[in-house]
Amino acid sequence: MMPKKCCKGDVVDLKANYRLPLMAMGMLSLITALWGGLQRLGWDLPTLTITLPANHGALMVGAFLGTVIGLERAVALGRLWGYLGPLLTGLGGILMITGAAPLVVAQLLISAGSLMLSLVFIAFMQRQFHWFLVIMGLGALSWLVGNLLWLQGGAIYEIVWWWMGYLLLTIAGERMELGRMLFLSPTKQMLMLASVTIAIIGMMLTLFDADSGARLLGFSMITSALWLGCFDVARRTVKQTGLPRFIAINLLAGYFWLAVSGLLLITFGADFSGLRYDAVLHAFFLGFVFSMIFGHAPVIFPAVLGRGMLYRPVFYIHVGLLHLVLLLRVGGGLTDALMPRNIGGLLSAITLIIFVLNTVLAIRAHARAAK
Repeated sequence: MMPKKCCKGDVVDLKANYRLPLMAMGMLSLITALWGGLQRLGWDLPTLTITLPANHGALMVGAFLGTVIGLERAVALGRLWGYLGPLLTGLGGILMITGAAPLVVAQLLISAGSLMLSLVFIAFMQRQFHWFLVIMGLGALSWLVGNLLWLQGGAIYEIVWWWMGYLLLTIAGERMELGRMLFLSPTKQMLMLASVTIAIIGMMLTLFDADSGARLLGFSMITSALWLGCFDVARRTVKQTGLPRFIAINLLAGYFWLAVSGLLLITFGADFSGLRYDAVLHAFFLGFVFSMIFGHAPVIFPAVLGRGMLYRPVFYIHVGLLHLVLLLRVGGGLTDALMPRNIGGLLSAITLIIFVLNTVLAIRAHARAAK
C-alpha cells in the first residue's frame, strides 16, 4: 500500500484507493460468515472449510465488524499506523475462511487488531478528551478482553457478552459524539456514562455468574436504548426527507431492537436452551447492529473509500426485509411457531446480500452520474 504524504513529507494517511483491499477483506468475511451460518442451520451448501460454520460468529464480529469499524476509525485518525488494526483483523478473517493456518493464528491476529483499535482511541484522547471517546475506547477494550478469552479457549456463548459490549459501547459513543450538535448537558452525558458503567459491570460479572451478568447487561441495553431514543439527533432528522430521514429511521429502529434484546436478556438471562439464545443474539446483532450499518453506510462508505454513493429509495427494500424477517425470526424463537429457524436464517442472509448489492449499485450510480 502506498502512503499519502502531508505537505511536510510525513506519512499521515493512505489514499482512498489503498483502503479498498481492507474493506474488501471485511466484506469477504461478511459473505463467508453468512455462508457458514447457513451451514450451521442445516442448509446443504458446498463446504469451503470444515471449521467455517463454527467460526460464523467470530467472522461476523471480529473479521467483518472489527475490520470495518477499525478502518473507519483509522480514517478519522489520519495516521498510517492506525490501519494496522483492520489489516490484522482482515488477515485473521482470511485465515479462518481458508483454513490456511491453525485457528490460534487467526485468534492472535484479531486480538492484536482489537489492541490496535484500543490504541487508536488513546491517540484520539491525547488530542482532545471527550467522554464519547472514553465510551468508544472502553468498547474497544471490551472487544480485546473478549478476544483474549476466546484465545484462551473460551466458548462463544461464554464470551459473546464482551463482543456485544464492544458494539454497544462503540455505537453509543458514536451517537453521543454526533449529539454534540445538540449541546447535551453534563447531566445527560452522565446518564449515558452510568448506563455504560452498568454494561461493564455486567460483562465482568458474566465471568463468575453468567446469568446475573447477562441480565445486568440487558438492563444496560434498555437504559442505553432509552437514552438514545430520547436524546439522539435522529428524533429531529426523521422529520426531514431523503437521506437524513432514511438514516434516522434506521437508527430509531435499531434502538427498538436494542431494547428488545435487553428485555430478552433480563427475562431469560444466560439461557442457552431452545431458540431463546438465537432470539437474543439476532435481536442485537441483526436488529440493532445492522440497523446502524444500514443507516450509516451511505455516509461511511464514501468517507472510507473516497467514492460517492448515490442515495436511492430502493434502500428501503433491504431495510424493510431486515425488520420483517427479524420480527418473524425472533417471534419464532420465542414461540417456535412463526418461522422455522433455518428459513429465518436464509431470509436474513438474503437480506444482507441485497444490502451489499444495493450499496455497490449506489456507488456505481454515483460514479456514472459524476461523469
